[in-house]
Amino acid sequence: MSFSNNHDNSSHLMAQTMEKLYQCSQCDKFFTHKYSLNTHLVTHRGEKPYQCTLCDKVFSQRSNLKTHLRTHTGEKPYQCSQCDKVFSLRSNLQSHSRRHTREKPYHCGQCDKAFSHNSVLVNHLRTHTGETPYQCSQCDKVFLHNVNFKAHLRTHTGKKPYQCSLCDKVFSQNVHLKVHLRLHTGEKPYQCSICDKVFSQKGNLKSHMMTHKEETVYQSNQNNYKGSNKRDTDYICEPKVEIKEEQMDFEKYDTDNLFEPKIEVKEENML
Repeated sequence: MSFSNNHDNSSHLMAQTMEKLYQCSQCDKFFTHKYSLNTHLVTHRGEKPYQCTLCDKVFSQRSNLKTHLRTHTGEKPYQCSQCDKVFSLRSNLQSHSRRHTREKPYHCGQCDKAFSHNSVLVNHLRTHTGETPYQCSQCDKVFLHNVNFKAHLRTHTGKKPYQCSLCDKVFSQNVHLKVHLRLHTGEKPYQCSICDKVFSQKGNLKSHMMTHKEETVYQSNQNNYKGSNKRDTDYICEPKVEIKEEQMDFEKYDTDNLFEPKIEVKEENML
């Protein structure tokens, strides 16, 4: 058999390939091997014949069980070639690698933003559609993201699964535990760009930056009043504030927003 052009030849080869594929009768997926089709059909029947011997979880595929077992053994066979991080899943390694390459293959069709992960793109699209798919059954709150929804549910159940390994405190969210650990380690990753002060919480840095703004306004007022017959005490100025870092009471904050600590404002003597 001969073909007039490359397109006809490619179409013929594709037809031959499709004839060899096994198609699922429940969906439109194709498989090159019959055993792969049989494995896939289990997902439609809801069967989960593979059970973990270390916990009560069950799986529809052996490969999923094998992957799950790494959560018990701590095995992380996939290592990044650019840094020393290791992962239990190949897909996680691939996602991590984009941090080094800065690749962002997932583009939003509504704006010019691009993302390194498809899941982030899906969440971003909800900002255009206004979709809030996660609704609490205990109250009327709705959420864009599943992680925020799960965190909110703990405000109803009171569950606090994240425990500090250095003291007996427990938290409802992992991010709160990470911030709390800085009280033990003394880590202060947020540094003021104007002076040398450092803070353990981002909210405290933001509040501290306001003191520089107030100092600038006060200095400007002083310059404007310079040479006046009136005394400086005749003018009202804002008191200086001292940022005092204390432990946050995380449970008072809405889990769908960025948690900012409350700041204690300490008034000093007026100048």
